[in-house]
Amino acid sequence: MTVSHLVEIDETGFEEKVLKSVAPVLVDFWGPDCRPCVMVAPVLDKLAEEYDGQVGFVKVNVAENPRIASRYSIMGLPTLIVFKDGKPFSNLVGFRSKNELKETLEEAL
Repeated sequence: MTVSHLVEIDETGFEEKVLKSVAPVLVDFWGPDCRPCVMVAPVLDKLAEEYDGQVGFVKVNVAENPRIASRYSIMGLPTLIVFKDGKPFSNLVGFRSKNELKETLEEAL
């Protein structure tokens, strides 16, 4: 069994873990019935290891947190938003390769 480096958060933790973070944070907006969400999870785990201490990684289940999903106009899953200085910096929808995600993270650093 692998240990996930992505922290699952809800509306109460979103402000503290994402909006108030001094480091960039990649937020994985996902759903339990979403195949691409399941496929991207191991990629995000690897990136969370590589960027430990530089970038935060969190997951938000949109079915359980509809207000956050609505606030950021989440229409497709997975939606990966990198937040920097408390604001969305980049927005990626759908499965993305590790290299694509690394490029986005490097831009945010």
